[in-house]
Amino acid sequence: MTADGEDRTHMTRALELAARGLYTTDPNPRVGCVLVRDHRLIGEGWHERAGEPHAEVAALGAAGGDARGATAYVTLEPCSHTGRTPPCADALIAAGIGSVQCSTVDPDPRVAGAGIARLRAAGIPVSVGLLAQEARALNPGFFSRFERGRPFVRLKLAMSLDARTAHAAGAAARGAERRWISGEESRADVQTWRARSSAVLTGAGTVRADDPLLNVRLAYGPWVRQPLRVLLDTNLGCAPDARVFQDHGALVFAAADAAARTAAPGGNRLERVPRAAHGVDLHAVLGRLAALAINEVLVEGGPRLAASFLQANLVDELVLYVAPGLLGADAPPLAAVSGLERGGRLPEFEFHDIRRLGADVRLTLSPRRR
Repeated sequence: MTADGEDRTHMTRALELAARGLYTTDPNPRVGCVLVRDHRLIGEGWHERAGEPHAEVAALGAAGGDARGATAYVTLEPCSHTGRTPPCADALIAAGIGSVQCSTVDPDPRVAGAGIARLRAAGIPVSVGLLAQEARALNPGFFSRFERGRPFVRLKLAMSLDARTAHAAGAAARGAERRWISGEESRADVQTWRARSSAVLTGAGTVRADDPLLNVRLAYGPWVRQPLRVLLDTNLGCAPDARVFQDHGALVFAAADAAARTAAPGGNRLERVPRAAHGVDLHAVLGRLAALAINEVLVEGGPRLAASFLQANLVDELVLYVAPGLLGADAPPLAAVSGLERGGRLPEFEFHDIRRLGADVRLTLSPRRR
């Protein structure tokens, strides 16, 4: 194996380790680290949970004294600041690491090259860029938050073969009375998208129609990390007993000029943002969520909310479940978009993944770059 091929093999392993933190590290990035000396793996680790040791420290602990002179393969630049844990760059220097390969520079302004500079100042060669695209794909929200000032937005929708989202007769059914379009396997799959998200966002129409909990019912080790539940309730019209308000875990965004109310029902948080044409200003909402260290947002709503995000070009990934049935023209559409004849335009998508889930098909799409 060539040196370049060996480097790729070790960084691929580091990425595999990083992916183990997919559901647990938020708001921190998913990071993996592999230590190699004399072509032999001597230690590996990954960041498991915010507040716990970072990947480099875990790998150094596994390697012990063998780490001196080794090459560290890490999927993100070693940090140089003190947060809930000490700087990883200092730990690598103290361990006598011989060289470092990192996939990407950390976009966090507290680091942003400072970790690499600290390592190089200590005489440790650092190479950057190996499998960078794969490393970024593992942390799309972390990079989006610092580079674009907003979270990565994933829109989840379910539809019939004729692109309808609910049975016409039961479109307004609530809670347990609702008739599902997609099958059990698809609904279980949605749980994994929720589990990796920092926040699950819905609109007032969905709360009134379906009364969802928006919670995660999957356990990862000894804990279950619940994403922030975000409700866009422009005019503060949702019933105080809606299930989304349970357990004080919701953040409600309302229009600045909505009816006077100092708090959301049940002690949940209420924030006000500017009003937009068809609800609240989505850019203001996402900017505020970024300030709250929200990396990935899963949007689960009805046709109007889907249309708002699509028309604002704020969808970074579309997850679409297609059930093998027909619902007819009277059923609600996938996205309630109108006015395109007046010059409006919707984003175009390209297929990224197609997967069978029971009787359904799950399509994962990304915006097409023009």
